[in-house]
Amino acid sequence: MSEKKMARSFYEASARERALGLVDPGTFTEFLGPRDRMVSPHLPVLGEAVEFDDGIVTGIGKLGKRPVFVISQEGRFNGGSVGEVSGAKMVGTFRAALAAYETLKQRHTEDFDEVRPVIAVSFETGGVRLHEANAGLLAHAEVMDQIQNAKGKVPVVALIGSKVGCFGGMGFVAAAMDVVIMSIRGRLGLTGPEVIEQEMGKEEFDAADKSLVYRTTGGEHKYILGDCNVLVEDSLDAFREALAKVAALPYEELASWNRIGSPEKVREQIELVKLAAELNPADSRDVWRYFGNERADE
Repeated sequence: MSEKKMARSFYEASARERALGLVDPGTFTEFLGPRDRMVSPHLPVLGEAVEFDDGIVTGIGKLGKRPVFVISQEGRFNGGSVGEVSGAKMVGTFRAALAAYETLKQRHTEDFDEVRPVIAVSFETGGVRLHEANAGLLAHAEVMDQIQNAKGKVPVVALIGSKVGCFGGMGFVAAAMDVVIMSIRGRLGLTGPEVIEQEMGKEEFDAADKSLVYRTTGGEHKYILGDCNVLVEDSLDAFREALAKVAALPYEELASWNRIGSPEKVREQIELVKLAAELNPADSRDVWRYFGNERADE
């Protein structure tokens, strides 16, 4: 069997498999795992089933000497939606990473760059858990607040390549991170294809048209538009290797990768909005052609 066939698919992996696969073997320690029975207080009231980890795996592992704080969402539980408990686990992981940053900076004055922590978030989510309403929305806001707290200290990396993709409020969260790594099978956006079809009709967006879905929200399209920094193959090894390379870069270099936030980026985005108004594209293929892709229809 070839090495390519033996590669473990990131797309097919569960949240826990992804969490374990992103760090060195045997180094992962989970925070608030299933044995802790930290479940949603809201779902039972509505007669809904709970998950003992609330659909999210958090913990710490290592890549070489570097501590990696991992957050990995499980799309098979409520579509990977974020509620009070899963949001709190995300926030707690950020706080642990920032505490580790302060401790390691004091202890490793000579080799801090080699041990500087990184936060890796493996997204698989439709966004807010509607069952939990304001608690889910507040969780999103708190995570965004932690991303800002991490700026200039701990790099925050979004990893997108799972079945559900990354949509809803979590699409905003991913966009606010320092680096976005995607596979071609990954999908990123604000409103998911099924929701667009439900609200606007199949004529507006056919969610069953996989080609349309991927050329609108897929990793390759997002890479072309600059919403994704690194495009990798669909394997756990490829995501881990990309994460390791990104984590080793100086923070100042990673800051230049940010897709939002600076005056230069704002001006660039304003020009893109003007271009979109002029092109009035009926399909993303029109955008690809404009930027010189002679094989846009293939």
